[in-house]
Amino acid sequence: METAPPETALLACRGLAFARNEEPVFGPLAFSLSAGEALQVLGGNGRGKTTLLRVLAGLLPASAGEVWMEGRAVDRDHLARGCAFLGHLHGHKGELTALENLRFAQAMQDGADDPETALRAVGLSGHEDSLARRLSAGQNKRLALARLRLSPARLWLLDEPYANLDLDGIALVNRLISAHVAARGSVLLTTHGAYAAPPVPVQTLELGL
Repeated sequence: METAPPETALLACRGLAFARNEEPVFGPLAFSLSAGEALQVLGGNGRGKTTLLRVLAGLLPASAGEVWMEGRAVDRDHLARGCAFLGHLHGHKGELTALENLRFAQAMQDGADDPETALRAVGLSGHEDSLARRLSAGQNKRLALARLRLSPARLWLLDEPYANLDLDGIALVNRLISAHVAARGSVLLTTHGAYAAPPVPVQTLELGL
């Protein structure tokens, strides 16, 4: 019987795999991520990057393997509670304003930041009363990043966080990641490789080799 990974690893995976209709999507994979680190998952379309993050977020069941958080084996429910997931769909309620969406997120997550400060931090001052459905793609991504600031989770799972952002938005993502890592959080992010890695200690994991 294998021993658990050291407790210094915030996230650790062994033999992690996922198959759809008995067709392998990724794996088996083995990697670990400590507090204060980032891991960048690389690979082209269809290589399983998004699926990997959804498995780690507890949204999909792994076909094989085990996942540990802080030295303890965890199931899907614990994964979902232990991370903050930013996916392709932003998860906003379109009929709520930007500020209402963040107030709802704050109530659900009991985050330390406040919604007004989070909106200012992502460059959405003046859009407090804008309906989410009327925001541009880039503004909706910024609103999702503001919601990320409200989460107390130490592990961030970011699926293509630079998509739909201009250069200023890309710099914003890098600042958020840098601050989270400096606070002993960890970040696992996917990218097609079109953007530079965030300016923090970063591992790479390439799928589909």
